[in-house]
Amino acid sequence: MMNESVIATAVSRGILSADQAGALNRLAAELGGDGPPAAQRTPDDEALRLITGFADIFVTLGLGLFLVAVTFFGSRLGEAVGLSKAVAWPLLTVVTWLLAEFFTRRRRMALPSIVLLAVFVGATFLALLHAFAALTGDAGIAAGNYLDFVNGYPMVASVAALATSVAAFLHYLRFRVPITVAAGVVALAFALFAGLLAAAPGLIRPHLTALIFVLGLAIFVLAMRFDMSDKARVTRRTDVAFWLHLAAAPMIVHPLFAGIGADFEQVSFGQAVAVLGAFLALGVVAVIIDRRAILVSGLAYAGLVCETLLKNAGASDLTIPATLLVLGAFILLLSAGWQPLRRLFLRGLPLSLTLRLPNPVT
Repeated sequence: MMNESVIATAVSRGILSADQAGALNRLAAELGGDGPPAAQRTPDDEALRLITGFADIFVTLGLGLFLVAVTFFGSRLGEAVGLSKAVAWPLLTVVTWLLAEFFTRRRRMALPSIVLLAVFVGATFLALLHAFAALTGDAGIAAGNYLDFVNGYPMVASVAALATSVAAFLHYLRFRVPITVAAGVVALAFALFAGLLAAAPGLIRPHLTALIFVLGLAIFVLAMRFDMSDKARVTRRTDVAFWLHLAAAPMIVHPLFAGIGADFEQVSFGQAVAVLGAFLALGVVAVIIDRRAILVSGLAYAGLVCETLLKNAGASDLTIPATLLVLGAFILLLSAGWQPLRRLFLRGLPLSLTLRLPNPVT
């Protein structure tokens, strides 16, 4: 019986269209083929290829221990030659690439590949910062004051982030790990952010939140392009879209609620109502595009709203458990009614737009 990986490969090679692949997956489920039976597989499943088996967890544990040790001994080696961590991060970059040659390119292990990519990108960026510090003798970066370094040298941070995005692109060409696209795009967004900050600090600093919001929207649009190119969600493009949505969500949500005036210290009743309205609007968007990342990013603010409203109602002694109860009930009810709600919202949209959306709801 054909499994989903075979069908996905057929789509990527042009043997099947995305719609035909989706129909085959549904038919296999109805006939009791590979994967969960039809009764367990719902149209609103947001599938994610994260763990292919317990071996993924076992290998990831080993990678974590091994990479921590590599970082430690690399730091000791750097200190011995007077370069501090300027040796550890380049060493970690090389080691993660070599490990990916086996665990990603040959074994195709999902979770270890994600971990190796994340470490590779982070180590590349830090290696470049430490290389600049080694050339200039800057002591702050050697002590780990990365935020101060970025504030003091935004153009250096921009160039380092741009080079990191290029490294992520090369990594994707070699290994095709879906999260790599999101990592590269985030690095590119940070390069633009730091570059603008360096070029016009007086103009950009008062509008940092708005700039982050715009960059988040740009990543969201890119995620939708990947989503709409694989409406049946059977190819690697849907995994790329998932990670892009995950990257864009906090960049959209936090500036949005910050613009309303919400923070985690104090919020007025009027602000609480505004946050609640924005959260519900994000929920509608999440249901329409069938992606939950943007809704999850707003949960902390929704909890803040619940706490404020409960205190105003005189239930100050029960704010934490009552807030957890409300949020939990909301998530469970939304999950249970996701498919009917999506049908309802899609009926209210123009047909031309509905047909372009990822639309597993029939």
